[in-house]
Amino acid sequence: MTADAAGTTTGVAGTSGSTGVAGVAGTTGSTGTSGTASTWGSALDSVVVYAQGALCRRLARGPVPSDGRVRVTGLPRSLDPGSLRARVLGASGIRVTEARVEVEAEPLGTASGVPEGLRREVERLRDAYAAAEGRRDRQQRLIAEVGGLRPVPPARKRDDPHRRTPVDAWLELADFVDARLTGLHARLAELEEELLRAEHELSVATDRLARASSATPSTHVETTVSAVLTLVEADGDAEVEGGAQGEAAPRPEVELELEYGVPGAVWVPAYRLTHRQGDGTGRLVLRASVAQRTGEDWTGVRIALATADLRRRTDLPKLRSIRIGRRQAAPAPSGWREPPAGLADLFAGYAAAGPRPLAPRAPGAAAPAAGSGSPLPVAAGGGFVPDPVPLPAPLTSGGPPIPPPAPQAYGAPPPPPAPGGGYGSAPEAFRREASPDFARRSPAQPGGMPRGGGQSFAGAPAPAAMAPAAPAPLGAAPAPPPPPPPPGPPRPSGDELDYAALVLSGPDEPSARRGRLFPASPFDAVAAEHRRRADAVASLPLPGHAVRPRESAGSFDHRFDAAARADVPSDGTWHTVTVGEIPVGLRTEYLCVPSVEQTVYATLVLSNATDQALLAGPVEVTVDDDFLLTTALPTLAPGGVRRVGLGPAEGIRVTRRTHLNESTAGLRNNITVLDHRVHVELANGLARPATVEIRERVPVTSEADVRIEERAGWTAPEDGGTSEQHAPGTRVWRVDLPAGGTAALDGGYEIRIPAGKALVGGNRRS
Repeated sequence: MTADAAGTTTGVAGTSGSTGVAGVAGTTGSTGTSGTASTWGSALDSVVVYAQGALCRRLARGPVPSDGRVRVTGLPRSLDPGSLRARVLGASGIRVTEARVEVEAEPLGTASGVPEGLRREVERLRDAYAAAEGRRDRQQRLIAEVGGLRPVPPARKRDDPHRRTPVDAWLELADFVDARLTGLHARLAELEEELLRAEHELSVATDRLARASSATPSTHVETTVSAVLTLVEADGDAEVEGGAQGEAAPRPEVELELEYGVPGAVWVPAYRLTHRQGDGTGRLVLRASVAQRTGEDWTGVRIALATADLRRRTDLPKLRSIRIGRRQAAPAPSGWREPPAGLADLFAGYAAAGPRPLAPRAPGAAAPAAGSGSPLPVAAGGGFVPDPVPLPAPLTSGGPPIPPPAPQAYGAPPPPPAPGGGYGSAPEAFRREASPDFARRSPAQPGGMPRGGGQSFAGAPAPAAMAPAAPAPLGAAPAPPPPPPPPGPPRPSGDELDYAALVLSGPDEPSARRGRLFPASPFDAVAAEHRRRADAVASLPLPGHAVRPRESAGSFDHRFDAAARADVPSDGTWHTVTVGEIPVGLRTEYLCVPSVEQTVYATLVLSNATDQALLAGPVEVTVDDDFLLTTALPTLAPGGVRRVGLGPAEGIRVTRRTHLNESTAGLRNNITVLDHRVHVELANGLARPATVEIRERVPVTSEADVRIEERAGWTAPEDGGTSEQHAPGTRVWRVDLPAGGTAALDGGYEIRIPAGKALVGGNRRS
């Protein structure tokens, strides 16, 4: 009861397109049987957010129409057409046999929505900023003009004596310039402040527009993405027909489930840890920071979080056999056969019809641009006029060239074929085979066609025997020969095996494509822009201490289901979603390394007793209803134990003193003994008992003539399930201090080395 997407049909509402049944290759536009399908609304029910991308699930309900064609609307523009899946929920006796994606666009009557209002505000503020910048620039130019005023003496004739400089005029000019510049600079300061204010308002509005939800149409054209489904009875292959019995009986009402993948969704885990001192348990709330720009707002949906990669490969590897002996031809791929002979000759009459006359236009009307999609010109008889196909004149060894055949009227019978031509093979090429999948085909590599599709020909250039090449003009360099086809049988790709997405090339196509099936062009500028904006979410800066799920999950995949429905708008920013509470075991321990720093640090030993891993991420620690800090939680496997630091514990003091005694031993005093003694004192100033772990270090050696003897009092560290990496020679004391209690610890070691040697860095060390 499940159907996959067979292809994508794109059209514009209100324009004419090819008419046909949805699911047949070559159907484009919004007319035809699929255009009259019953329209059902849908609602987004649940979303599974992966490491990158999401899998959405929509529900639609309605009565089954008489023709079994249903159009489900509400799908986002950025969805992957190849990921569409559809099935009927419940045992209704109806199943889905085909699912296709159709895109339609229509102009909006009035631009509405929050993004459009923000866009108008941004445009207004951009104009205001440009005006303020222009006023500031004009003020600066005026200041430069006034500041450039200089007294210019009049030109002196040759016989005139030297004149005295009028000092009063110089001073008056200086006073004028100074007063004028004072006023201009005051106005310039006001204009610069106004420009800064306009720039700030423009940046705020631009940021709001960038963060606005992408679910609302952002232009004056509304794009509608829908899924066209075909429903049939489960006990037969015929569609749900009307008829006399169908009109009398009420139409069954079914519930459909649509599943599709979209890019532009990411998530990272976050936690909130609540702990009470003296209690052995705590509350660890798993939260997730989710950002999405998929083109639709997730409102009231069930959210699940997965660490898997949505775009990972799912095809299985194939191990081919190694044969020793005679070479055997590789088997032809399934759904493939060679094209029939004489395929190129089917369009000889169309090509011989001559150039297409121009259609009469109204006075002043502009000629349609090439590739603009204008309707074909209509001939006098009511049929379409073909495009001109130039026929080169064949060259002869001597004498005048042979003229080309005279053009014939469109629709006239073509001339009789030459002996040995391909016309006689046309009926054989178009003969239907006894196959239920007559209208469906498999695309082919060059030189092939699908098997079982009598009217479906391969999208490949014709062989040289079928399409004679036009002679080259005199004096022209010979054209390079076409590359030889790869050896072996054809290897059709996945796109070429998508039967319903194939398009039959018409007679106006190049000769290498006429009458052959090719995959529809996957390029869609609007969809590509939506996917580009959606993929930009993956480059968002992460919150503090956050780690990508794929980095922290390792080689395992985990899924976390949220306990309640949530809302995540399509604005490309982080939103916090509460997933659920995870029971964990907690105990407070204190750690100190007095040889490095005489400070005691408080830690929480966290144990995961669930069957799900806790991924690395930030954790907000609250102790006794008081927020303490935000720290990083490492990845915690099921049953694992890790230590989380909480910072210095001011209530516990530690003091460390060392003593070194150097002496000799042996019969001839040939051994130097370095006796190191360590004394540590602890004082618990807390109002509760505390367990303190003191870590010391004992030197290690790999030389045979150096011995190290330890004193009793400390032990080698045990793993304890915390997966901590201890340096070689680490020793620990574990002391349980009562409230207000003290403790003294003594330890040490002796280093015995030959008398003629010394330790690197000196024998005396702490």
